Amino acid sequence: MSPFTGSASRTERWRHLRLTLDAGVATVTLARPEKLNALTFGAYADLRDLLAELSRERSVRALVLGGDGRGFCSGGDVDEIIGATLAMDTGALLDFNRMTGQVVRQLRECPFPVVAAVHGVAAGAGAVLALAADFRVADPTARFAFLFTKVGLSGGDMGAAYLLPRVVGLGHATRLLMLGEPVAAPEAERIGLISQVADEGQAGQAAAALARRLAEGPALAYAQTKALLTAELDMPLAASVELDAATQALLMNSADYAEFHAAFTTRRPPKWQGR
Repeated sequence: MSPFTGSASRTERWRHLRLTLDAGVATVTLARPEKLNALTFGAYADLRDLLAELSRERSVRALVLGGDGRGFCSGGDVDEIIGATLAMDTGALLDFNRMTGQVVRQLRECPFPVVAAVHGVAAGAGAVLALAADFRVADPTARFAFLFTKVGLSGGDMGAAYLLPRVVGLGHATRLLMLGEPVAAPEAERIGLISQVADEGQAGQAAAALARRLAEGPALAYAQTKALLTAELDMPLAASVELDAATQALLMNSADYAEFHAAFTTRRPPKWQGR
């Protein structure tokens, strides 16, 4: 994501979520607890635009995505979205579905690691938001459900059919996307859907601790690692090792690479600059 901006100023207030910034960590909280943080058209648009803004701010080194109240996110709001989409023409429906996909692309392509803090339900689009994060930190109450076929739609929504097989394998992904059955935290951990299990009620704190660790680390190296993990999913080996070589050559000219050597030779911790 380019740091260059046009005339638009930074958004100071977001209507459908909360944002806090602290020492390089952005914390984004879905804030409709009375609806289990169900997503509206505006919530999708806010997430899309916020992630684009944060990606241009070099001060952000890690992001925590969580939900307020009893759960992470129950997916798209049935009343506000499904009812409205029944009245839309094909062009408007395509615009909406492209927008939801843009949120997932922003999560995968933003130049900093994203940590999803999952407690309670992560269903439908909420499950895909967690899936698109780089890390999923969940407490024992977490349960994931890819519910799209339950409403008569394809299980491959918002990139789920692309991402999920790459996280848990084709067999598990077929079961989860086809049947839409909920997966509780123990099974989600077993199949690799959860990166880290936290104590009950502590997913947010554990995710924040991981985000702080990432924010204090070599941000440029993390950004390039994330970019390569995404780009090389569909590359042949020859293209992948060539891209790796070019990336390493660039990073060997970075200040952080030189800082590691200086710190190592003087027996002190490195002071990462992210450049």
